Amino acid sequence: MTNAFRRPVATRRQMLTRIGILGGSAALYQAMTSLGHAAGTDFKGAPALTGGKPGTKVLVLGAGLAGMLAAYELRKAGYQVQILEFQDRAGGRNISLRGGDTLTELGGAVQKVQFASGNYINPGPWRIPYHHQGLLHYCKTFGVELEPFVELNHNSWLHSSDVFDGKPVRYRDYAADFTGFTAELLAKAIDQHKLDEVISPDERAHVVSAMRGWGGLTADGAYRKGAISSLRRGFAKPQGGGLDGAPVPSDLFARDDVMRSGLWQWMAFHERLDMQTTMFQPVGGMDQIGKGFNRQVHDLITLNCKVTAIHQDDRHVTVTYNDMSHGGAVRQAEADYCVCTIPLPVLSQLDVQVSGPMKAAIAAVPYASSVKLGLEFKRRFWEQDDQIYGGISFTDQPISQISYPSHGYFSDGPAVLLGGYMFGPAAYDFAGMTPAERLEHGLAQGQVIHANYRKEFRTGVSMAWSRMPWTLGCCSMWSEQARKTHYKALCDIDNRIVLAGEHASHIGCWQEGAILSSLDAITRLHKHAQGAA
Repeated sequence: MTNAFRRPVATRRQMLTRIGILGGSAALYQAMTSLGHAAGTDFKGAPALTGGKPGTKVLVLGAGLAGMLAAYELRKAGYQVQILEFQDRAGGRNISLRGGDTLTELGGAVQKVQFASGNYINPGPWRIPYHHQGLLHYCKTFGVELEPFVELNHNSWLHSSDVFDGKPVRYRDYAADFTGFTAELLAKAIDQHKLDEVISPDERAHVVSAMRGWGGLTADGAYRKGAISSLRRGFAKPQGGGLDGAPVPSDLFARDDVMRSGLWQWMAFHERLDMQTTMFQPVGGMDQIGKGFNRQVHDLITLNCKVTAIHQDDRHVTVTYNDMSHGGAVRQAEADYCVCTIPLPVLSQLDVQVSGPMKAAIAAVPYASSVKLGLEFKRRFWEQDDQIYGGISFTDQPISQISYPSHGYFSDGPAVLLGGYMFGPAAYDFAGMTPAERLEHGLAQGQVIHANYRKEFRTGVSMAWSRMPWTLGCCSMWSEQARKTHYKALCDIDNRIVLAGEHASHIGCWQEGAILSSLDAITRLHKHAQGAA
């Protein structure tokens, strides 16, 4: 046989890459990393800004986390700071909806939240990765108490409409079978020399041994029904006490169903850096972070200010706004410098006097459409009936997922879960519905996962971020080309104006991006004001 007909020789790296692709994580992780969504952050501590020139005024536009943090650190450095905020509350996209709140969308749809006392939904950010050390630092500094957020729950559901008769399956059952069948395939391929490659016999033996342990294989390298597999996926009859306490092993899913279902993508989802344990949430709702920041700078904030123009010259920045607390009266605020955190879809529609490159950058970044459903039920049936305590069930239906609360375990009375989290086409579809239609679709799809969904439903609310007039979208969605062309111009100091927010970071869609962008912007602005740059 000539070399032309020999099986290509694979290297060790290629073998491990194949394993990763079979596991579904390699391609997904690579894609997310290229978007800047799966990387640790570079927070190195709070900035030590000192020596702000006496009397120097800085105007901050927007009282979200980026704006409030900028004001906090700049005031510490000696600047006079004022914040203008469009809404009647501080916190920006850091928000929790509670009973008694009112949500008004573009187009006029109004929702009155009717949750029971103490219940809430976080329609914006809802979890904090452990490596978002900037946000965690300020939570500790500002006295915001945190608790674990359960991301992965092995007893949650995975659902594919086309496989397993369209019925949901337990995460643990599917994960055990996918891992087992994949490990069996690789172990057999190595034993049969189907992966001829440049590795030693000892290393080949180590890999086969690892596959047996990883996949729960039998001594002969097979994945089959028995005690080993059931210790991972659960028993058909669980272990018990007494004479009838012997467990009965559970049946495996069909190998073909496991592989073609595509549900392995949700196993890979939890392996991404930004979804790994440990994750956190504030005790009492995500808005506790915004409230913690607000406590530091509340005296600097003027609410209900609708900015219409931002002008600058060589000495000052002048902001024109409508004072909505006083009938829309036109007012102006003047400062030496401006930190602008207004979301780009809104900022792009204002009269902003900046350079051509910055103006082009502001217009170059679209915001994602996203919709979340907060559904309140009469009782915690997911705990009481399904033994699901926190975590996420995933489905290929448009709602995408159902997330169970990571607090209030075992409590009586009504409770709220996240009944849908849509991005992309599904989000546009849901945003185009009335609030009542969104809830109906959410209930119909959730009923496929939980048989008593409708029976237990009490009330609900939806937030379509593209219909929020103060942000016009969920978060920035940089393309690789747009970032290459416009990112530097967006972040540069433009005479006396600098932008900050998650859109001016490589950690888009996360609160950490707002934190790090704000710190970077004010550090450079401080140097600029001192004449060092």
